[in-house]
Amino acid sequence: MENFEVLQTGNAKPIKMWTKGVPVEDAAKAQLQNIARLPFIYKHVAVMPDVHPGKGSTIGSVIPTKGAIIPAAVGVDIGCGMIAARTSLSADDLPDNLHAWRSAIESAVPHGLTFKGRDKGSWQNPPSNVDAAWAELLPAFETLIDKHRRLKNTNNHKQLGTLGTGNHFIEVCLDEANRVWFMLHSGSRGVGNAIGSYFIELAKKDMQRFFINLPDKDLAYFPEGSEHFKDYVDAVSWAQDFAQKNRALMMQNVVAAIQKIMPKPFAVDEEAVNCHHNYVQRENHFGENVLVTRKGAVAAWPGQMGIIPGSMGARSYIVRGKGEAQAFCSCSHGAGRVMSRSEAKRRFTVDDQIQATQGVECRKDVSVIDEIPMAYKDIDAVMQAQADLVEIVHTLKQVVCVKG
Repeated sequence: MENFEVLQTGNAKPIKMWTKGVPVEDAAKAQLQNIARLPFIYKHVAVMPDVHPGKGSTIGSVIPTKGAIIPAAVGVDIGCGMIAARTSLSADDLPDNLHAWRSAIESAVPHGLTFKGRDKGSWQNPPSNVDAAWAELLPAFETLIDKHRRLKNTNNHKQLGTLGTGNHFIEVCLDEANRVWFMLHSGSRGVGNAIGSYFIELAKKDMQRFFINLPDKDLAYFPEGSEHFKDYVDAVSWAQDFAQKNRALMMQNVVAAIQKIMPKPFAVDEEAVNCHHNYVQRENHFGENVLVTRKGAVAAWPGQMGIIPGSMGARSYIVRGKGEAQAFCSCSHGAGRVMSRSEAKRRFTVDDQIQATQGVECRKDVSVIDEIPMAYKDIDAVMQAQADLVEIVHTLKQVVCVKG
């Protein structure tokens, strides 16, 4: 028996949804139907259980295409994803009060927004490992800005190795055996945003120039072989490299910060995963080479490890892919929002946040109410809906959470 449902789309490509037992908004279904009508969609659109509306295309969708690419489907946080690493520490090694751990992490990794003239989200003077990583990224970036000068003055070097804002986070977690993990969520920061926004606008201009009408202007695309197609693919590839290095650098600095204050020596990377969930790449499916855009989705090839985080205060999962062909070997990237940030701030209070994050050392103030667990879908229902996509390897519960 198939574990997905098919959303009827008339003459458009089918939409296969792994959403049983999970609510899906009408706005998300409408966006999916718009995508399915595009002439270059390959086979069908695959929908993950954390699906919710995004800009142009839904978050939690897998969009295979032949001969075209949609910049807004990739989005502006190009390469956003997760990294997790298990340590040799156990719960018994942790101090009774974890505030010092949270403070050490907050000091080691710039996070947040500009505040009273001080940019908390960037390095003032990047450490040596950030400088070394930027030196590796610089040649390809210089090639990119030679062609697209508007991208020159972006936040890049000083944001490498930094967290950002919104739902980006750093956590200390315990698994089912009370072993200590470090886990974090971030992407390509300001430079990825600039690249995404720039090419989205170029694609819209191309649609106007060639008189191409779309069901949503944010579904503007580059046909393969067109003026900007290769430049966009190269730029996205570079931003994905930036994002992966960004996560690795933060993990290095988090580990170093805790090692400084932890009396007991410990090892890391006993198990480690670093995966994107906003990206595009060429893959082979059903015997054909296609472009696969995962917007809020994780690759889940047979045996491939991935990370599916819950909200702050909920469980997260380290998973192993089952390689479900109908899902284009994918799974969800998290729990998925059930309400907007503004709605969460309107509906919930600081007292609600305190209650929902009991036992977690984290900020409990008005500025993080939009990330309250109740603003997200039930992670257990999400995992049940995709039981044929992944198997759970580890179940994590956070004890420290640093939010951007």
